Amino acid sequence: MKTAISIPDKLFQSADQYAKNHGVSRSNLYAQAVAQFIEKHSTEHITKQLNEVYSNHSAEINETISSLQFSSIEKEEW
Repeated sequence: MKTAISIPDKLFQSADQYAKNHGVSRSNLYAQAVAQFIEKHSTEHITKQLNEVYSNHSAEINETISSLQFSSIEKEEW
């Protein structure tokens, strides 16, 4: 897919120099950058939704359940 974007001259020059120094095309560099951006930020939406769901729930620990969970763990000697 071909597309046109506008970026500051300084950023373009830096990206162009980076691509030349690393033997990749500008198109490949931009594609990799966008892919990394999307991968990094794709979980933010999920985190936001989970925060909304759990913001209405108490974060208190139920002592009975906690006690039962800890008693079910095998003791190990160090």
